[in-house]
Amino acid sequence: VLQAVMLCSDLQENSVEFEACLVAQCDALIDALNRRKAQLLSRVNKEHEHKLKVVRDQISHCTVKLRQTTGLMEYCLEVIKENDPSGFLQISDALIRRVHLTEDQWGKGTLTPRMTTDFDLNLDNAPLLQSIHQLDFVQMKVSSPVPAPPILQLEECCTHNNSATLSWKQPPLSTVQVEGYILELDDGNGGQFREVYVGKETMCTVDGLHFNSTYSARVKAFNKTGVSPYSKTLVLQTSEDTQSEEQTLPFPVPLERSQLRRMSPFSSTEMSPFSSTLNLQPSFPGRSYFELRSSAHQLEMAGVDIKKMVAVAWFSFDPASAHADIIFSNDNLTVTCNSYDDRVVLGKTGFSKGLHYWELSIDRYDNHPDPAFGVARIDVLKDAMLGKDDKAWAMYVDNNRSWFMHNNSHTNRTEGGITKGATVGVLLDLTRRTLTFSINEDQQGPVAFENLEGLFFPAVSLNRNVQV
Repeated sequence: VLQAVMLCSDLQENSVEFEACLVAQCDALIDALNRRKAQLLSRVNKEHEHKLKVVRDQISHCTVKLRQTTGLMEYCLEVIKENDPSGFLQISDALIRRVHLTEDQWGKGTLTPRMTTDFDLNLDNAPLLQSIHQLDFVQMKVSSPVPAPPILQLEECCTHNNSATLSWKQPPLSTVQVEGYILELDDGNGGQFREVYVGKETMCTVDGLHFNSTYSARVKAFNKTGVSPYSKTLVLQTSEDTQSEEQTLPFPVPLERSQLRRMSPFSSTEMSPFSSTLNLQPSFPGRSYFELRSSAHQLEMAGVDIKKMVAVAWFSFDPASAHADIIFSNDNLTVTCNSYDDRVVLGKTGFSKGLHYWELSIDRYDNHPDPAFGVARIDVLKDAMLGKDDKAWAMYVDNNRSWFMHNNSHTNRTEGGITKGATVGVLLDLTRRTLTFSINEDQQGPVAFENLEGLFFPAVSLNRNVQV
């Protein structure tokens, strides 16, 4: 009996609590609807005021013209009363022109209403009504357990230049369903962790990290019930500085995985999956360091101590992010285009810190086009000349002169162009936050852009008349 009484008491208490929760949820919906109602009424009032202002302005304009026309008519009547024929003839031509001019002004739609009285607004409340009718209780099911912590697969985790590839898996004996994973990295300086990937894949490449930095990485799994504890923390080291010009950084074992995804910690944009083998050859001329034998003046231009050397960062062009019209060859080290319109292609490596210099050789140059060279964000427009939007900073050049362009603003026209066999140099100094260009190892114009900050990818735009 006591147990039954306690059960009834608990049932009553839970019922009251549930009713209170239901009332609170419905009241919240009503409050949200009232707020939306006030917003919509405000929009209607603004539309009304706008229409009223247009009508009043037209009335005011017509009133002024009516006064002017009335004054002209009264003046004409006075002139007609003139008894001296010679005086009338002297002013009649000018008076006739004024009358015709006034008549023409009235005939140009002055009296046509500039605003309709109808409100071109229609409130679509059908989806909301349908949702209200479908509002019902959901029977809660017994929760499944949260996933176990993922296991980082150390043999498949590696770094290359300023990118890090991480791989993980669920424990072998785990039977709990997993809906996705959350990968977190710190800032490379012992700071707070932040999410860099959320999804179902079990491998992720993170681009745009700082060179010569130590990052900590961890991953956790989640399902409808909740989030698992974190995996063990993995420490990763990006490419270090080197003191020898002949020294090259070790490359990771080439990977070929259709599941691999590339992410940037500086952007929430997820790039397309790629499955190409990372076959980066040390002979590639597009690298982010200075050759002392041939480019010492570029070092002096940047104010760099020639005795020091920064990290080698080999990279090639990136088919995954390029426009579909771009044609790749020579292990993605050479590009051209099958369109007469300008198309954009990016390098695979993004830079956010340090001093970087690379050169591009003009293999073919026909009919005097104007290719563009520079840097860009990963989400730059791919179907227009580099620099047309605010996601790219570029120099475009023909056979006689060059211009700098960003956000479709053209500046600093400079004499001197390119031909077949020419070399275009790009100097990205993220310490001084500047971008400078050169043609055949001579600086082209002043410092092109300043106050650069963020993640930048080498970028080129070209059409079918150019091969780089």
